[in-house]
Amino acid sequence: MLNKNKVTLALASAMFAGSAFAAPVVLDFEGIGTQAQILDFYNGGTDSEGNSGTNYGISFGPDALGLVDEDAGGTGNIANEPSGETVMFFLTGSAILNNAAGFDTGFSFYYSAAYSASVDVYSGLNATGTLLGTIHLSAQHTSNCVGDPYGQYCNYTAAGLSFDGEARSIDFSGTANYVVFDNITFGAATPPPPVPEPGTYAMLGLGLAGMAAYRRLANRKA
Repeated sequence: MLNKNKVTLALASAMFAGSAFAAPVVLDFEGIGTQAQILDFYNGGTDSEGNSGTNYGISFGPDALGLVDEDAGGTGNIANEPSGETVMFFLTGSAILNNAAGFDTGFSFYYSAAYSASVDVYSGLNATGTLLGTIHLSAQHTSNCVGDPYGQYCNYTAAGLSFDGEARSIDFSGTANYVVFDNITFGAATPPPPVPEPGTYAMLGLGLAGMAAYRRLANRKA
C-alpha cells in the first residue's frame, strides 16, 4: 500500500528554495522505454532507444534502466506506481545518478524491494568523494497492496535523506532485478504525495460509500 505523506506540494516547493535547483524537480521516468538505458534522458539527450526528456542536467550510468508496467505494454512486474507507468531499476551493477552542478538540502524517492537495498549520496561524480549519507531500505514489495491487482512489486514506500554539503551523485544499489525506484525528488527529504491509480480511487470510493450506508443504518436504529 502506498504510504500517505502529509507533506503538501506547497511545503515541498518551499523546501526546494535552499536547493541547487531553482524549482521542484521530480524524475518520474515517464517516456523512457522499458529496459532502455536512461543515460542522458534528463540531460538534454536521449535514452538508449532515442526517447528524449527534460534537461535537468542529470545523467545516469549505463546500468540504470527504465521499466514500464506490463499493463501498459511493458515488461515490468509492477503495480501501484506512484505516478504513471514507468519506474527505474537495474539488472547489473547499480543505478548511478550524476548531477555535475550539484544539489543540496536533501532528496527523496519511492521504492519497492523484494530484498533489502541501500542508497548512498556522494560529493563527487560516479559515487566518488565524500559519502554524505546512506538510506537503508527494507524488503516490502508485496505488503498490504491495494488498487492495481497485477504486478508483485505493488507496495511503494517513501524514503529520503537530508544532508550537509553539496552532492553530485547517488548510488541506488541492492540485489539486481529485485528493487525499483520512482519519483526521485531533489531538494526535499520527502517526495510529493503519490497519484493513486484509477483502481485505487474506485476502492476508496467503495469504502466511503460503505461508511455512509453504515451511518444511515445507525441513525435509523437511533
